[in-house]
Amino acid sequence: MAAAPRIAKRLAAWWEANARDLPWRFGRATPWGVLVSEVMSQQTQMSRVVPYWQAWMELWPDASALAGASTAEVITMWGRLGYPRRALRLQECAQAVSERYADELPRTYERLVALPGIGDYTASAVMSFAYGKRVAVIDTNIRRVLSRVFLGKESMGGAASAAERALANTVLPQDPSASVMWNQAVMELGAVVCAAKKPLCERCPIAGECLFLESGLPGLGEKRTRPRQRFQGTDRQVRGIVLNALRGLSSEHASSQPRTTAAASRAHAAAPRSLPREQVESLWKDHVQLDSCIASLDEDGLIEILPDGSLRLPR
Repeated sequence: MAAAPRIAKRLAAWWEANARDLPWRFGRATPWGVLVSEVMSQQTQMSRVVPYWQAWMELWPDASALAGASTAEVITMWGRLGYPRRALRLQECAQAVSERYADELPRTYERLVALPGIGDYTASAVMSFAYGKRVAVIDTNIRRVLSRVFLGKESMGGAASAAERALANTVLPQDPSASVMWNQAVMELGAVVCAAKKPLCERCPIAGECLFLESGLPGLGEKRTRPRQRFQGTDRQVRGIVLNALRGLSSEHASSQPRTTAAASRAHAAAPRSLPREQVESLWKDHVQLDSCIASLDEDGLIEILPDGSLRLPR
């Protein structure tokens, strides 16, 4: 991969001039804040994450603060980020960090990946972005860019293959600080320029080095790395409707109470209001699907079903 050093220089210059000013970048967040941003950004656009991350970190700036929060408030604060089980897993992670490591996020990949809800990507991202270590960060965007630029073909999608991991490690700069810049820049390029369906090749700083562009963009978008999924009418939509109704109750209750501290906020959220059964049934016409989704939410620990059939967020 002889072109890698040239590409790294061009990407570094592009990153310096074009990187989005996200609040957890440029050394402005603690390692815990970086981890929270990575968990929130999974399957969610970063632009949507920013206000949630800011509110979350203001209320729970470290692992111990989140560890002591009520489940109801955690789910409410997660809002419309999607995949709310991530919120519960993040709190489990916070509890583990608080209990095992005295509120200090581990500084090794092995200990990070052993935490609840933390996989290879998140552990690698923390090691690179928070601790400045030389480690290949491999997400959908990075895989797409590297496959196109160095191999001249689309990424296959699915789980990262051994060949993709080998490529990522081969082209990663040896210098740790340069490797951090590389990870950030390649990921950013994939997010805002080298898109899956409509890449903006005319704006790409490394277009002259891209084998995919040189080959005429063969099979562009045929094997998208993140297939667009139908949402309307799915169980995911119904689950979201139920949770949003319960979050609304929690928010109304909190806003009706005088609050001067975060501790007071947590106290109000610790006693969530319930949604009567007749209101639950009005949320979705297909009651068979509704009941199935309610059961799955209960199984996931995201709601509680009371004896009279009403619902509430967990205490």
